[in-house]
Formats: sequence, C-alpha cells, structure tokens
Amino acid sequence: MKQSVTLGKVSKFMGLGFLSTFKDLFTGKLGKEDYKNFLRKIIVPIGSVLLFIGLWHLGARTLYNTEADFKINKALTEQGQAAADEMAACIASGDISCQPNTLPSPSQVWASFQSLLNDHALISADKAAFAEKTAALNEKRVAEGKDPIVYTGRPSFVDQIFRSLKTVFAGFFLALLIAVPLGIFIGLSPTLKSAFNWFIQIFKPVSPVVWYLLVFMIVKTLLIDSSEDSSFTISFIAVGLCSMWATLVNTSMGVSTVDKDYINVAKVLKLGPFQKVFKVVLPSSLPLIFTGLKITLSVAWMVLIAIELLAQSPGLGLFVWEEFQNGANDSNAKIIVAMFVIGIIGFLLDRLMLTIQNAVSFEKTDAI
Repeated sequence: MKQSVTLGKVSKFMGLGFLSTFKDLFTGKLGKEDYKNFLRKIIVPIGSVLLFIGLWHLGARTLYNTEADFKINKALTEQGQAAADEMAACIASGDISCQPNTLPSPSQVWASFQSLLNDHALISADKAAFAEKTAALNEKRVAEGKDPIVYTGRPSFVDQIFRSLKTVFAGFFLALLIAVPLGIFIGLSPTLKSAFNWFIQIFKPVSPVVWYLLVFMIVKTLLIDSSEDSSFTISFIAVGLCSMWATLVNTSMGVSTVDKDYINVAKVLKLGPFQKVFKVVLPSSLPLIFTGLKITLSVAWMVLIAIELLAQSPGLGLFVWEEFQNGANDSNAKIIVAMFVIGIIGFLLDRLMLTIQNAVSFEKTDAI
C-alpha cells in the first residue's frame, strides 16, 4: 500500500501527472508534501535559471558600460571633446563599428543562436543544390572509376556539432577497444598488473596537447603518401588515448576484486578461460567498468575541443577558435552559444551512459 502511494506521488511529476499537479495546485487540492516537492522540483529550478539570466544580463550591461566609458574617455584624452561626443553618439546609435566588444547579453546570444540556425539552413540549401547539379556528372565519374565531386563549402555550426560527435564517439570506441581487454588481462594477472602499473601512472596525467603531438608525429608518417585529410584520424586517436585511462583502471580494479567464491565456482564447473571471463568476471565487473566508461566519455568530450583546435579539424573546437580569431561584433555571442551547446551535449552524453548502465544493471539483476 505504501509503495503504491509513493508511486502515485512520483507519477504526478511525470507525463500527464505533471498537468494534474498544476490542476491540484490551483484548486487547492495539492497535499503539503506534494506542494514541497513541486516547489523543489519545478519552481526552484525555474527561479535559479531566471536568477542566472538576470545576473548575466546585469554583468553584461556593466561590462558594456565600462568599455563604452573607456572608449569615450580615450577619445576625449587623445582627440578632444568633439571626438568624445562623436564616439558617445556612435555607441548610442548602435553602430557596429564602434560598439564595445565584451561579454554579450542573453538576448545577443539568443540572436546569434538563431543566426547560426539560419546560416545552417542556407548552407543545407546550397549543398542540396550542388548535389542536384552534380548528380549526373558524379554518376558518370563513378562509372568511369573516378572519385565523385564533393561539396567543399564551409560547414555550418550544426555540421560542426555532428563532426565533433563523430570524432568523440570514434575516440570513445577506440578507448573501449583498448582499455577493456587490457584492463581484464591486468585484473586477472598480478604479474601483468605490476608490469603495467608504471605505464599507467606515468601516462595517465599527460596533457591532451602532448597526446595530440605524439599522434600527429606517428600518423603523418604512416599516411605520408596519402592525399586524404588526416585531421579526423589524428583527432579521434588523440581523444581515445587521452580518455581511456579511467576505463582501464576501473576495469582492472573491477576484475581484480571479483568475489573469489565466483572464481572457485568457475573452477568447479571447469569453465575455460573465455567462459570464465564472459560468464563470471565481466558480469561481476560491469558496475565499475561502466563507471569508467562514463568518465571516459566525459573526458573525451572535454579534451575534444582542444584537440580539434590543434588539429584544425572541423568541429566545435575549431569553430570556437575561428570565432575568437575573427573578432567580429557577434563573435563573442557565438562563442557563448558554442559553450552552452558543448555543456548540454556533455550532459546528454552523461545521461546516455547512465541510461545504458541502468539498463545493463537491470538485466543483470533480473537474470539473477
């Protein structure tokens, strides 16, 4: 009975129950405990968002006024009162050429976000028109064994988001393929653990910049005769090597701490090495392995920005750097847009790994 009441309370904040909560609130039927939950889960987060936006707006306005005053005083000092009045009038008119270039306000960031979406629509239309124009020619070239003509225009902001996701997942799967098998071997063998411990401790703290340079040295030599752009290859390998350490450590720890009774049962059942790993060791180690994979994906997403910047590989890292170098009036706002996008995607990737972990754990519990 108690469990059904609890489930009923939880359901009020999910799906159609969310609407019934508002209905109960305005009709005065909402219980005291439900009212507290409503405040904590709905009103407080909304209030904190509004407070953040308000403080951001005030901070942006203060910085704007500070830089505007500096520009006016500088014109007054160097060129006289007439130049100072002209600068003040120019700033007040909203002329882009003289506007202070500082922290953008929330409205400017929103306008830049809409501008980036409009730009993506235009570039998508150009791509579609190019594909239509070259369709017949590309069919002929493919039939002749030649490479098709590809669109070489600049990527849009949305295109660069997908390129970054492609890079980070390629790096993540590379880290998984290296770290999980190696972690299993290290966890099963105290000798291998002693042999690899120094390697892990030394290379785990190495900066992503250094990993990028190392990968660049190797890949550019291996692909010295290739005409293909190697920036993507360099980027995802560097991301994988930077981020694999949490999975490697957690996997080896999870394997080495498997209950000895399970190992003894495997021996009694005369399971082979592979059967022992897949039927006993891995199921028992999954919680720690997924914790490592979750950290690995988060680290991969964080280091990706710096590595894309260094590799000059299309993606969010290169987008941010180009906007910073551009120095246009709306560049700061676009950088803030990218910052929010990076944060939101990082949060969603973390939730994705948590969902997969919960699904796997549920299946494991259900099987038992």
